[in-house]
Amino acid sequence: MSQRFFLTTAIDYVNGRPHLGHAYEKILADVMVRHRRSLGEEVFFLTGVDEHGQKVQQSAQKAGLTSQEFCDQTSALFRDLWARLGLSNDRFVRTTDQPHKDYVRACLQKLYDKGEIYFKEHEGFYSARAEQFVTEKDQVDGVWPEIYGEVVKTKEPNYFFKLAAYQDWLRQYVTDHPEFIFPSFRRNEVLAALENPIGDLCISRPKSRLEWGIPLPFAEDFVTYVWFDALINYVSFADPGLPTDKWPADVHLIGKDILIPAHAVYWPIMLKALGLEQPKQLVVHGWWMNRGAKMSKSVGNVVDPEPYIETFGPDALRYFVMREMSLGQDADFTDEKFIQRYQSDLGNDLGNLVQRSLSMIGRYREGSVPARPAEALTDLDRELESDEPTTLFREAMESKQIHIALQHLWAYLQKANQYVEQSAPWKLAKDPALAPRLDVVLATLAETVRRVAVLTASVLPHTSEKIYAVLNLPVTAESFRLTEAAFGNRLEGKPVQPPTPLFPRIEVEKEEGKKA
Repeated sequence: MSQRFFLTTAIDYVNGRPHLGHAYEKILADVMVRHRRSLGEEVFFLTGVDEHGQKVQQSAQKAGLTSQEFCDQTSALFRDLWARLGLSNDRFVRTTDQPHKDYVRACLQKLYDKGEIYFKEHEGFYSARAEQFVTEKDQVDGVWPEIYGEVVKTKEPNYFFKLAAYQDWLRQYVTDHPEFIFPSFRRNEVLAALENPIGDLCISRPKSRLEWGIPLPFAEDFVTYVWFDALINYVSFADPGLPTDKWPADVHLIGKDILIPAHAVYWPIMLKALGLEQPKQLVVHGWWMNRGAKMSKSVGNVVDPEPYIETFGPDALRYFVMREMSLGQDADFTDEKFIQRYQSDLGNDLGNLVQRSLSMIGRYREGSVPARPAEALTDLDRELESDEPTTLFREAMESKQIHIALQHLWAYLQKANQYVEQSAPWKLAKDPALAPRLDVVLATLAETVRRVAVLTASVLPHTSEKIYAVLNLPVTAESFRLTEAAFGNRLEGKPVQPPTPLFPRIEVEKEEGKKA
């Protein structure tokens, strides 16, 4: 039986359209699971949307829709975008699905029966934007930060989960499991946060104030706090009818803004109290900035991925966000950077190599890949045969340094393009006596192109399939296994199709940002 790899992502809140930040996280997840499949592992990739809560109810009312109608419309935008980007998720989840609601209620009843949930009158400050109660210690210089929006003082009865009772356990768990949070500086932030009292967690909202949520099984006049509901989904959707069959996740992928307290405090303690295992690792990514400024709907600088997909294709966007961001750090998005990567990296380095390599096979060998006798190879040919590019690529991918993996791969592409210039097939074709040498060069280029298709498949799946199509190779589950990146003579004697540009040059206006 092959090794299994289970990855979950944050589920996206449906009170607005998907933007670049949503797209980046899901592309990152897809690249990670595609790489795992290339190693022959059995993969389960879970993603979806978070559909309950006050902001959704308010957005639906503003749009003149029921909450369910609003969720149906908005969740479709996420699902459609993921399909356009070529995500290979095994399941797309919605927290309004009945199996999830049933599972959340079962979890709540279990905790209530154990005495982990209690009822009390609560007075405090409430942030509608964050959909949580806050305290004066959350203020900065006496002012509520922008992330909380309008904060109002409220008094109401609610149900509370005994979060504080597990604080010492959580601090010890994070200390004893240094691999639990990646990158390590995020783990240090969690430990620092746990030095302060965390308090208990209000896990209900009265229906008199909020109707759009999962009713508590032991108090039907209250609905479940959206974070308690949402955090359960990673387990509830793991397998229908048997929620813990695939749990725990090997990787749970989230943005830095929802690490503390939701995923690094609430969630681990909830799992502990329910008797469930912890995910093996929380992988925390940074934010995309727009010309150095944080993207914000209120500022109007949020980048909509749709126009980039429409103009440049999904793989161009996938490549850019993987190449530009070091996982865990912030990165900057500008049209100039995007276009430069498209034209130079994708158009010139990758697209041009494929285009001229296969075009010359068509021109000089009637579209059939010639033989490549081992005894005819020179040191120049053998340089492209080295296993080092595959080794470096794999090592970087498995250390979650995808931008470094792409740097190694593009160094190999540049070497291949240099090989074309140094070998000069167009000159060899002029002298019949050099025909054997021309055969070796053309066969080496064809095999290099095939190898590149294998190595780029996790990041550029559509492009890899296009390359395989012009090479007349079948696309199967085994086509892009990393074992296939070894150099060989798989194409000898086989016809290739006339290539079309993979990344055609596009004239674009000098303007910044296609905004949401």
